Amino acid sequence: MSAPQITGWRALREVIHGRILSGTYPPGARLPRDADLAGELGCARTTVQRAMRALADEGLVERKRKGGTRVLARPVTRATFDIPVAREEVEATGRAYGYQLVAREIAETPHSVAAAMGLPAPQRMLRAQALHLADRRPFMYEDRWINLVTVPEIAHVDLTAESANEWLLAHRPYSRYTLRFSAANATPEQAGLLGTQDGAALFVIERCTFLGLAPITCVTALAPPGYALTTGT
Repeated sequence: MSAPQITGWRALREVIHGRILSGTYPPGARLPRDADLAGELGCARTTVQRAMRALADEGLVERKRKGGTRVLARPVTRATFDIPVAREEVEATGRAYGYQLVAREIAETPHSVAAAMGLPAPQRMLRAQALHLADRRPFMYEDRWINLVTVPEIAHVDLTAESANEWLLAHRPYSRYTLRFSAANATPEQAGLLGTQDGAALFVIERCTFLGLAPITCVTALAPPGYALTTGT
């Protein structure tokens, strides 16, 4: 069987991108040499180099002189908006990060979550509720649903030791996401978890990630008064 012929760097970029998303090249893996990829895919070495530059600019890979090309530990997080990682947000301010798993269960998703995931009906998924801390004080509460069809191995991960957010970013790259910001008044239960007053204004982040059309996870994150989200390029 002859090797597939790549006619341009954009087509090659899509091939390598697909291999990263599928796990053929997992996070942290070293990619084949440019010359080897050129021979495998029937294109010029300069085509490979141009495609790799594009992937590096997008935050998918890291290229080092004499060190080769590696998939970044958190690929596809440098899009038009960086997905917040609570640990990094807390530590960037000089505070100590902490984490508590509030609850974990296999349950049927609400209709609203199924709709956000593009599913025709609710499905049984892993629900993980967690509290992120800054200097031992509540920083953010998250209520997360994880699709066990797309991410079956999450069922065996110890989420008391590692947040689902960090595990998913390290082990399940996504190809697209939806993101919504809003405000809401804290319910008594939410106020208790976040250490604020009943009815206090909360900052709400609703996010779903996908691998192609397959949903990976949907999370609603709530932050108490005083939280600020900063981004830039």
